[in-house]
Amino acid sequence: MSAPTLSWPTDALRAQLAPLLPGIGVEVVGEIDSTNSELMRRARAGRTAPTLLVAELQTAGRGRLGRGWQSGDGEPGGALAFSLGLLLAPRDWSGLSLAVGLAVAEALHLDIRLKWPNDLWWQGRKLAGILVETAGTGGGHSDRFAVIGIGINIAPLGGEGFSTPPAWLQALLPGITAPDALMRLAAPLVQAVRAFEPQGFAPLAARFNARDALGDQAVRLSDGTEGVARGVGADGALQVHTATGLRTVHSAEVSVRPVTPEGVR
Repeated sequence: MSAPTLSWPTDALRAQLAPLLPGIGVEVVGEIDSTNSELMRRARAGRTAPTLLVAELQTAGRGRLGRGWQSGDGEPGGALAFSLGLLLAPRDWSGLSLAVGLAVAEALHLDIRLKWPNDLWWQGRKLAGILVETAGTGGGHSDRFAVIGIGINIAPLGGEGFSTPPAWLQALLPGITAPDALMRLAAPLVQAVRAFEPQGFAPLAARFNARDALGDQAVRLSDGTEGVARGVGADGALQVHTATGLRTVHSAEVSVRPVTPEGVR
């Protein structure tokens, strides 16, 4: 890990977050392999104090299903990459990544859409991604150490290696910086995660569906099944209308395909 080069409002963040999550630490590093990986390493070593860890650059950022995540164009501030680590004991973990995405979208801009289960989109392009991981705490406790990683494109990112060039936040909010974005969303994120613990996802389903990027869109599941997305249920599962009826999808890779006259309606 190296020292940061940008100016980050760490004191303001601590003051903002401490009433919501007592004892939280706020750390910013210049470069790291992955903020999620670092907090998971700490958890396995018994270090489970609540932490917000920010990195200006990640050399091995990770996304869902083990995919890599590119941290901007290699320049500090081109992306916002951070992880929130804290002990959680929800009755049902289902829908946590959706609750996180909703909190981030609502904190940043009205026009940001949510692609089930862990992406934020703008104008049909990926703006941000979320990776939630957990580690057991041992001793028979019901809580686990949750690590919530978020990566947001702040500045334009070259389209090389992407089938669709990604979106970036400055197109929506001209002049916004990575530290600005973190100040906007850190407190709403912590509030949402703390509220998720007793309430689960159900109270958020309608708000998620109002921003659903897949709603009424033709989709193809990882097993080849095709249908039309019909929003998410109270547990955060995706509802897909297929040729054989309504299918509930809890964990599958979903990709949007163009609707054709012969496609499933």
